[in-house]
Amino acid sequence: MNRGPATFEQLRAALGVHGVFVRGSLSFDAGEGPVLADGRVARSVVLLGNVGGSIWRPFSRWRQLPENMLRRDPLDDWSKAIIRPIADEFAATAYFPSDPPWQPFQQWAMRAEGLKASPLGILIHPEYGLWHGYRGALGFADILVDDGAPARGAHPCDHCLDKPCLDACPIDAVAPAGFDVQRCRTHLRADEGQRGCMAAGCRARNACPVGASYRYPAAQLAFHMAALQL
Repeated sequence: MNRGPATFEQLRAALGVHGVFVRGSLSFDAGEGPVLADGRVARSVVLLGNVGGSIWRPFSRWRQLPENMLRRDPLDDWSKAIIRPIADEFAATAYFPSDPPWQPFQQWAMRAEGLKASPLGILIHPEYGLWHGYRGALGFADILVDDGAPARGAHPCDHCLDKPCLDACPIDAVAPAGFDVQRCRTHLRADEGQRGCMAAGCRARNACPVGASYRYPAAQLAFHMAALQL
């Protein structure tokens, strides 16, 4: 059975009030997809996530409720509180990057939106740049067809001659050969890193010109930096 564009329109309406976007979809051959809650194998997955700071205000309001102030992983908990009821409404199975069995969200995103990794290791979007994320996904037993999906753009890094992200990192953790995670973490723990990237966001990420208008607001940047496991 195939579901048409109406399903995507309904999903966008249900998610949009929370600042969550349908970020793309992909279909699988029989037996290839992730396992659904009822034991069947999914034929389609729809990726859900933020575009720029789209989720920050709804999430911040939720986080200010007394019962949510002391949560250890508030953004993951909020994502589940939003997405799980919608999964139930649409007879879908919800998957989250934070939960086992770990699903290949990066691979799904590359297939669904045609994205590739930036020198920082983050998938870069031709419109949103590095300012986007995936909060969850919905698995369906049916094949879904989204007529409203945007056309895929070229990989932005292939057309970026200056590559300012490589020059902006104060310790050269971002390099053409790859991103040195441990070197970055060591720097962030030091005084210079605390005053620099930890206070205002990753300098290399901030230097990327792609999608600059979608840059996260200062409070959201601070939240994500504070959540790093250093």
